Amino acid sequence: MRYLSIAALFAVAVMNSGAALAQHAGTKSEQSACSRDAQRFCRKDLGNDGAVQNCLQTNRQSLSRSCKKVFESHGM
Repeated sequence: MRYLSIAALFAVAVMNSGAALAQHAGTKSEQSACSRDAQRFCRKDLGNDGAVQNCLQTNRQSLSRSCKKVFESHGM
C-alpha cells in the first residue's frame, strides 16, 4: 500500500507539472528516493496522495537529496 501511495504521488506530481506523460506513476527509483521522506514527514497523510505531495513540498528543505532531485526533475 505504501508504494501505491508513492506511485500515485508521482502521478499527481507529473500531472500538476504539465508533463506530457500524465499517466507516469514514477519509476521505482523515484519511489525509492522519496519513500523514507514520506514515512518520516508525512506518515499521517499516507493513503492520501495529494496530502503526501503537499506534505513533501512543505518539508522540501528537509528532504533527502535524492527526493529533492525527483521533485526538481518534474519541475516542482
